[in-house]
Amino acid sequence: MTDTPADPKERLLDAALDHVPFDGWSPATFAAARRDAEIDKTVARAVCPRGAVDLAVAYHKRGDAQMIEGLKSENLTDMRFRDRIARAVQLRLQVVPDKELVRRGTTLFALPQYAPDGAKLVWGTCDAIWETLGDTSDDVNWYTKRATLSGVYSATILYWLGDTSEDDAKTWAFLDRRIDDVMQIEKVKAQVRNSPTLSKLMIGPNWFLSHIKAPTRFPKGDMPGSWTTPRR
Repeated sequence: MTDTPADPKERLLDAALDHVPFDGWSPATFAAARRDAEIDKTVARAVCPRGAVDLAVAYHKRGDAQMIEGLKSENLTDMRFRDRIARAVQLRLQVVPDKELVRRGTTLFALPQYAPDGAKLVWGTCDAIWETLGDTSDDVNWYTKRATLSGVYSATILYWLGDTSEDDAKTWAFLDRRIDDVMQIEKVKAQVRNSPTLSKLMIGPNWFLSHIKAPTRFPKGDMPGSWTTPRR
């Protein structure tokens, strides 16, 4: 017998997972989850004011937490850093028990009114990956690392949703290709920095970029843009 979570939102989420593949992250799913979890309507609305939308957000964040736990339990010492990134994305997708849960979420967060939520969740996942892998950047690189990985992660999810290969082998090959593309961009950036002629042309932009600092944030989960004072 499994323990029942005390947190009403967790109970609602667990109950909703059986309904999402059929009804999506919808009012019907939220109503069914509330009934299955035997949670009072007032309590359910208190913990999830937007109903199933809040459950979809909670489900994504649960996956992030599981990914972080998985990364911390693995020995990544002998891996190249690009391979650590690939492994993190792979773990994030492997914690999903049913692709339909993510497919339905992708449909939900494609709606204009929920697109900001979707973008924030993707950014949060990529931030979690970088922080778990020990990123210490506090300048413009803090933003570019997460923005670049967000593009790789989003493209990989879309490919993975349509992948029918054994053990998602084609998805992991696709992911490796995308990361290789990013590494090529980084090589070009390094060549620009090391070129005396191009470095002179970049004096103005570099001065501006040097004044961009990573945010000092409130507790994890406020992503991005919720900070108090710039880092010194």
